[in-house]
Amino acid sequence: MCMLQNSFHPGFVAQGDYVIGGIFPIHSKQEMPDLNSTYRRPPVKCNSFDPRAFRYAQTMRLAVEEINQSTELLPNYTLGYKIFDSCAHPLTGQRAALAVLNGVSEDDSPMCSGASTLLAVIGESGSSQSIVLSRILQPFRIPMISYFSSCACLSDRRKFPTFFRVVPNDDYQVKAIAQFLIRFNWTWVGLVRGDREYGRFAAQGLLRELQGTKVCVAYQVIIPLLYNRKRILEIIQVMRISSAKVVVSFLSVGEMTPFLRDYMMQNITGIQWVASESWITASVYSGSEYYPYMGGTIGFGIRKGHISRLSDYLQTVNPRSRLPPCSGQESLLEQHSGYMNTSSPRVAYNVYKAVYAIAHSLHNLLLCQPGSGPFQNNSCASSKNIQPWQLQYYLQEVTFNIAGEEVNFDLKGDSIPYYDIINWQRGTGGNIEFVSVGLFDGTKPAGEELVIQEDRIIWAVYVCSASCLPGSRKAVRRGEPVCCFDCVPCDSGKISNQTDSIECTFCPEDFWSNQDRTACIPKKVEFLTYDSLGITLTVTSVVGACLTIAVFAVFFYHKNTAVVRVNNSELSFFILLSLTLCFLCSLVFVGEPTSWSCMLRHTAFSITFSLCLSCILGKTLVVLAAFTATRPGDNIMKWLGPKQQRVIIFSCTQVQVVTCAAWLIDAPPFPSRNTQYERSKIILECSVGSSIAFWCVLGYIGLQACLCFVLAFLARKLPGNFNEAKFITFSMLIFCAVWLAFIPAYISSPGNYADAVESFAILASSFGLLFCLFSPKCYIILLKPEKNTKQHLMAKESK
Repeated sequence: MCMLQNSFHPGFVAQGDYVIGGIFPIHSKQEMPDLNSTYRRPPVKCNSFDPRAFRYAQTMRLAVEEINQSTELLPNYTLGYKIFDSCAHPLTGQRAALAVLNGVSEDDSPMCSGASTLLAVIGESGSSQSIVLSRILQPFRIPMISYFSSCACLSDRRKFPTFFRVVPNDDYQVKAIAQFLIRFNWTWVGLVRGDREYGRFAAQGLLRELQGTKVCVAYQVIIPLLYNRKRILEIIQVMRISSAKVVVSFLSVGEMTPFLRDYMMQNITGIQWVASESWITASVYSGSEYYPYMGGTIGFGIRKGHISRLSDYLQTVNPRSRLPPCSGQESLLEQHSGYMNTSSPRVAYNVYKAVYAIAHSLHNLLLCQPGSGPFQNNSCASSKNIQPWQLQYYLQEVTFNIAGEEVNFDLKGDSIPYYDIINWQRGTGGNIEFVSVGLFDGTKPAGEELVIQEDRIIWAVYVCSASCLPGSRKAVRRGEPVCCFDCVPCDSGKISNQTDSIECTFCPEDFWSNQDRTACIPKKVEFLTYDSLGITLTVTSVVGACLTIAVFAVFFYHKNTAVVRVNNSELSFFILLSLTLCFLCSLVFVGEPTSWSCMLRHTAFSITFSLCLSCILGKTLVVLAAFTATRPGDNIMKWLGPKQQRVIIFSCTQVQVVTCAAWLIDAPPFPSRNTQYERSKIILECSVGSSIAFWCVLGYIGLQACLCFVLAFLARKLPGNFNEAKFITFSMLIFCAVWLAFIPAYISSPGNYADAVESFAILASSFGLLFCLFSPKCYIILLKPEKNTKQHLMAKESK
């Protein structure tokens, strides 16, 4: 005869066409019996009523009633339920699981035969209890849906083939916590976990996620399964003396509550708790006494939902019969705020989803058309004899929407991973409020799952160093923890584009860092362009050339006058022609350097200046020889006739031409990119190719100028109303002064400024020659024509 050996009273029972079970930790503290095996042990005593779990049970009843009243879901059929108390312990949960498999009441007879009309079970809260429950249900192939068991171990389909859950797998939670720790640069953390599967697997997962990161675990302590105050005080002492001020906790509410009691008694403060979903939203911790020790706690809570009728339904419970010890006159809202708190249902919402998942699966099963079913020979399940394994098939495939959320299960029985980030902040009455400050959405691409509103977070501890923003790098302080560092701005030419970069990276050769040192931007390219400086030089060059041409025209028009003829008109025209070319040479220095412009710059101006100075040298020799030849017996002028003057000019200029030709053949100037003088810019300039050749052509010009100056200086006091040697002396003095000043200015100026200095030297020396040599003559020709006669020019000499 089959008969029960012990009694176990159910919490709630309702008849229906199809029955589902529910197991909830309505009590959270148990008194274990004497385990002496010499006599029959008494039942476990369950104490400490948990209003939250009672609310979960009521939520299941509400969902079943809604489904039974629905005309769209399971029409013409009703659901029944059997709800038992697991007392938050695997041993009591095991008895509840066996009881739920029996008849509606343990007094019913017969019980053992044909008792299992049960199609599915909703439970359990803790992962340890769910493991026990799932193993008991497996032989009967009864599917179970957990509303709060998140241990990753339960995703193993080989061990738990009938297990489903509407709470995310802990693999996602540990990934979220690891990203959170890295995000806020908490590199030195403690870890507190329970001694059950939930804590063990979660800790292993977190350590696995932190491998290869900057986050180090300072210590890992385990809260014993059987609470031992001596051991707890040792753990609290470890936390007190450790330099790790961030602590991650994987504990259930039943494990956390007694631990917190001793933790607060030891007056431990200044720790930033990072909580798991098991206790971050537990209303039992919302009292004001917790805030001094736990304020600022942050963690990941399961997604909240909305159950429209829940608040009204909960108030229909009779306190006298359902919540002992009560008088029946108490206000549920005041005496059991944990029970009546429906502002943001999370676990209760999961229970609600689980019931509807079973209902939708059963509804789809009953809609099966014979001949098109999923079972053998395309058969369907019999509505009068539905087997639990048949319901599990439809449960695996179910997809439905509830309160705007899509619900389904993957091949491991897991649901869509989604967390709210919860921060414990002080409320208006001093109590703790659970404030949502972000979310983790596991459906998003890797690296984008975490969304945090940092400005809304209240922290529990002072972070040694704030995160280093992009554009800076971390510099660890010697002798301090690794979480203490300085933020050093990146050097010029280096960037960091991530928060808390360890080092700054160099920009590519043609790029430079922006002002914020967060991105590489193309270097600014500089050369003597047509900006204000370039335009000024260009205009000056053109004006100088035009003045020279104008002087040329005046001299040509008055070529037969005394002033033009007596000063060797042919050499004057050669000088004016070369000066025109000298003015125009400066135009080559404006614009982007090219191979042709670089070769033309130095060679053109050196040859034209050499031509100009050769003409002046010839003129100076003629002046000096003319006055010397007036002495008796002197016959020097026959050696300085027009033909000989041309030979002198050609020979002196030819030396410069040959030097420039050799320069262009051997090592010609070429365009180059100077990045050394100013690393943030690319200066386009002309490299001289051969420095020796460059200074040779300048030296030759200087030699010619010095020779002209010396000869003109010797002839400066020779008689005559218009002694040109004075003007040549003065012009050479200006010329030499300009080019002596040019040398240090050129050497110390980079790129476009060096080009501007050289162009300025060309223009200044050209203007000096033009005005010194020709302005006195133009003055006589244009303004004093009465002096433009041979008699006047020879008057002083005749005296």
